[in-house]
Amino acid sequence: MQTHARVVIVGGGCVGAGILYGLAKRGWADVALLERTQLTAGSTWHAAGLVPSYARNINIGRMINKTIEIYEGLEAETGQPVGWHKCGQLRIANSRDRLDEYKSYMSVADVQGMRAHLLSPTEARALCPLLDNKHMLGALYHPDDGHIAPADVTHAMAKGARDLGAKIYLNTEVTGFKRTAGGEWRVQTNKGDIICEHVVCATGNYARQTGALLGLDIPAIPILHQYWITEPVPEIVERKKQGRAEMPILRDEGFEGYLREEGDGFMFGPYERAEHLKLFAEDGVPAWFGADLVEEDFEAVSWNWEQATQLVPALGRAGIKANVRGPFQMTADELPLMGPAWGLPNVWLAEGVPGGILWGGTIGYYLSERIVEGGNSLDTSDLDPRRFGDYANKAWTREKVREAWGTHAEQKYPGQDMPAARPQKTAPSYARLTELGAVWGVLNGWEMPNWFAPKGVEAKDQYSWRWTEKGVFVGEEVQAVRNAVGLVEMTPMTKFEVSGPNAAAWLDRILANRLPAVGKATLAHHLTAGGGVQAEYMVAGLGEDSFYLISTPRAERWNFDDLSKLLPADGSVSLKNVTNERGCFTIVGPKARDVLQPLTEIDLSNAGFPWFGVKTGSVALASDVRLLRVNYEGELGWELYHPMAYQRQLLDVILGEGEKHGMRLVGLHALESLRLEKSYRAMYRDMNPELNALESGLERFIRLDKGDFVGRDAVLKYKARNDQRRSVTLRIETDGASTLASEGLYIGGELVGRITSGGYGYTLGHDVALALLPERLGTPGTKLDVAILGEWKTAEVIADSPYDPSSARARM
Repeated sequence: MQTHARVVIVGGGCVGAGILYGLAKRGWADVALLERTQLTAGSTWHAAGLVPSYARNINIGRMINKTIEIYEGLEAETGQPVGWHKCGQLRIANSRDRLDEYKSYMSVADVQGMRAHLLSPTEARALCPLLDNKHMLGALYHPDDGHIAPADVTHAMAKGARDLGAKIYLNTEVTGFKRTAGGEWRVQTNKGDIICEHVVCATGNYARQTGALLGLDIPAIPILHQYWITEPVPEIVERKKQGRAEMPILRDEGFEGYLREEGDGFMFGPYERAEHLKLFAEDGVPAWFGADLVEEDFEAVSWNWEQATQLVPALGRAGIKANVRGPFQMTADELPLMGPAWGLPNVWLAEGVPGGILWGGTIGYYLSERIVEGGNSLDTSDLDPRRFGDYANKAWTREKVREAWGTHAEQKYPGQDMPAARPQKTAPSYARLTELGAVWGVLNGWEMPNWFAPKGVEAKDQYSWRWTEKGVFVGEEVQAVRNAVGLVEMTPMTKFEVSGPNAAAWLDRILANRLPAVGKATLAHHLTAGGGVQAEYMVAGLGEDSFYLISTPRAERWNFDDLSKLLPADGSVSLKNVTNERGCFTIVGPKARDVLQPLTEIDLSNAGFPWFGVKTGSVALASDVRLLRVNYEGELGWELYHPMAYQRQLLDVILGEGEKHGMRLVGLHALESLRLEKSYRAMYRDMNPELNALESGLERFIRLDKGDFVGRDAVLKYKARNDQRRSVTLRIETDGASTLASEGLYIGGELVGRITSGGYGYTLGHDVALALLPERLGTPGTKLDVAILGEWKTAEVIADSPYDPSSARARM
């Protein structure tokens, strides 16, 4: 075995082979893959081989499209058969909610570049004549989906990589990792050591064990899934004799599983519900386990069988030939962990992959792009391993994995917060706010109120693709902020302290905006080298070389890791995560000053405490409270960052004073409406690592004249283009349902742009959306078409910040 390589990939399943192939295709031939036994020996060899493209998330859909593109070209490139069956996929809707889901998706498919059709029951039966479902309302059809031979496609990518100079070492078990004095990685194996610049972990069922060797707690655990293969089915045999095309893969929510042709018979894969789901290798893969299966468990899915044989009678008449039951990885959100490992330079994860065949091609493409190019050509944020914080320990992961796969086929809704492993992280305000009707959601492990149920209304969220009764209460919260005063529990916000003799100079080179003076705050962005937005911070100047940084809850581990990897080696800058140490309440609305001034000796007048000012002092009995005169709602208001120990007392005092002024408790759903009415961009939606900062409409925060900063050259390059896209604000008249995100925008039937986020503006009385359009179409008054649940609506470009465009109310 060689002793040096530029990249070492650990794991020889479809994902590992895909990464090896991706790196080799990008010109990195000095790469080596280490596999403890044989290629495909883990989960790959027994996978069902399905390649389903359905995903409402625009980026997930585009990534899956890349897998299909890669697989369709492999055989011609490598000469290796891959067993690709482009038979299509048919998803049956038996309920209004499921049909709404598919109608909503149709607005997104075109943006993703996916071919998709919404079919009538008659059209669906024509594609799948063996289906006897008399209750279906419609169906979603993807003609470009299919299934592939798992081992064949893996070997094809391996051959393609070898042909380009990459090396594969079988029967090579990795036993440890050590960092060398020069900053490289020494990968220890049973066949000797290999030193490399980059390590990529793609170890499937061994993810937690591999992670432990690196000091990482990987938030993934394998589950057991099974499918059955039948004897020949006469109807399928007859279809083949007639030369008819293979029927599409069938998914019917009535039996919660998939059914496809396999040879002359069927493959049927039912999804186990949570109460029957079995996890695998929670404490490590057993030494005896290799290319093995586990015993059949028919009882776990007996109801699926019963329903399936009623809906597809031919299945019930077929004899059973084989059962295949084995493990594969699962994460809490059923998405892979693809990207940088936290705290470890040049260590990359491709773990927790629920369906390595589906993801192998695209992970190989985009992870290799990230390693070689330093960034991605599309937004892969949804897969970044750092989206999970340290709350995602083994106990939490166990519960969430069971829930994720155990509800895999159940109806899901926009913004739905699943209940397992909750509550986990709670602020001291939790019990009191629960008494006051909080309907809780979850952000980064923290419980955070979505909205507040008045007395007599059940404090339980209402999920739908359409408007529900809770909109009345959310609207009341919005009106309280606009006309009186609201209190928003914002404790889950990510909070860092940066200090040291070189802190200001260090931050200035990272952030695209100028740093604030002492006693001031500013909004600043950490850009990627390509000019995209890696992070957004509210930066408060606490001292000449002391700063307080606030960012979105989701980014706690992510932002801390990115900043940590940039710290100077001389110790001249200190970075501290104080997220768990400080809570936050936002007191916002025209009466915010009336509520707060009696509780503090700090002068809250405009003269004494101007907009974007920062002061530290006491509020009621709470000491060391950092008050920032900023907010996400567009009104007069302060954010109060207080030591957590004071929170319960502070809450009660503020509520007591607020009662005199009509204070209302305000949740995340109202906050979303309030920020849309101000055209405030949201991280990972309206701005992300893919979109140039200028595309996202952040010009006023990008100081190109301040000197060099990360991404400056890319911003200048984009500014010089004559085909720019820009983020604009839209007005959409809606009734009964609102825009969400990623819907296509059309003029004369031509796709010209897409929505990045949207929802109902309760103050304005119509939907407000942020969208990406070519600059030539961004003029206020431009009319576009957008489909919401299949109904065409008119969207009109309007000026940014339709509510209080001069921010006069925030300056009161």
